[in-house]
Amino acid sequence: MAKRSKNELLVVDGYNVIFGTPRYKELADEPEPGSRDGDPFERARDMLVGDVAAFAQGRYDPVIVFDAAGNVNPEHPELRRAGVRMIFSPTGITADSVIEKLVTDCRREMREVTVVTSDNAIRATVGGIPVTRISSSMLAHEIDTLDAEREVDVADRSHGRLTVEDRLDPKTLAALNALLGR
Repeated sequence: MAKRSKNELLVVDGYNVIFGTPRYKELADEPEPGSRDGDPFERARDMLVGDVAAFAQGRYDPVIVFDAAGNVNPEHPELRRAGVRMIFSPTGITADSVIEKLVTDCRREMREVTVVTSDNAIRATVGGIPVTRISSSMLAHEIDTLDAEREVDVADRSHGRLTVEDRLDPKTLAALNALLGR
């Protein structure tokens, strides 16, 4: 029997998400100021990697697949940042083919996999057990929700500094006040 992995694989169709959601698309218009290779997608990819890392934390083993054809630098190696593996398809091979292979490998391993894309061809090809499909806009919505929750947590922490007195249970506080003659 095949061994199951601890975490589900999360496969993100990188440029489908970047071009399909305003959150990233607006960053893909111009190269990063001072960028070495003039890559117009560098900022969008960096933001997507950070967002996927936060979304995947503890639940998924994340991988983002990018189609290298037509990139300013199509010979990107496989990279890892913030716990996210990035795969750039080799020249002549589409990101769709790489995604399909990853899903096929998961099926052989009896490993659960979630694919994030709004590309109907990929969604149809990779559908079925043990594959969950999430649209690009749904991922962006989930990330927006995580951002909002994080902002609330930060605001809550910055407003209230607890004293030792605030942390004591009422019975202990009463005993200490009695000792102090209050």
